[in-house]
Amino acid sequence: MSRDDPEARLSHLPKADGSATFSYAGYTIVGAVNGPIEVQRRDELPEEAAIDVVVRPAAGVGGTRERHLESILEATLRQIILVNSFPRTLIQVILQVTVSPDNEYVNAKVTQASLNLPMLPALLETAVLTLLSAGVPLTATVTPASFSINASTDNKNEIIPNPTPRQVETSRSFHVFAFTSHEELLLAESEGCFTTAEWDNLYSQARAYCCPPDTDVVMDNDRGANVDLKNFVRTTMQEKIAEDLHWKTLG
Repeated sequence: MSRDDPEARLSHLPKADGSATFSYAGYTIVGAVNGPIEVQRRDELPEEAAIDVVVRPAAGVGGTRERHLESILEATLRQIILVNSFPRTLIQVILQVTVSPDNEYVNAKVTQASLNLPMLPALLETAVLTLLSAGVPLTATVTPASFSINASTDNKNEIIPNPTPRQVETSRSFHVFAFTSHEELLLAESEGCFTTAEWDNLYSQARAYCCPPDTDVVMDNDRGANVDLKNFVRTTMQEKIAEDLHWKTLG
């Protein structure tokens, strides 16, 4: 298995209703879910569950970036969790970044595109796996993808799927897309400068990546090639269910 292959471990935290550790693209994130649980009256919603996402950085105390990511994740997860099934309750998702790319905090002010979004795909995938581990009912699973647009020396704009941290730092813009398992666009976040035509092109590439046919995903470069995160989530859950039901085959 190469360093770019995704890895996941489920239900390993004993005091959480659900948990997962997800590693991909230089990030390792540990997630925990508690809920549906009692919610404070000031946060209570009469007809649906409240969603609370907490993002903790790999080093230091969370700040503006983490609050931004939390707001994006809360809005995204609310669209796939059956919140109407749990009125007046709280579903809390805690995401702890344990490993991040070595130079994530180096030259962090080089471009606006390097500020908030690069870890969003890993955070979202961890949250989905954690919710599945907890048995929280979902309308669909989610597959994210990231892209950057780099201005090359010959003035031709280069679209890079799953860019490295260095490529993100030097990019003109950075984009994160996420599609549901029903092939519907769920999330589109962008930072930097880009045109409408470039965004349309990115959308087409992101849809092909996140909603592949039965064959492997083929990308334009080696990084991210043949990585089908949609199928990865499916097989991870199948392996977990088979492990949990192994006792039925004994004797």
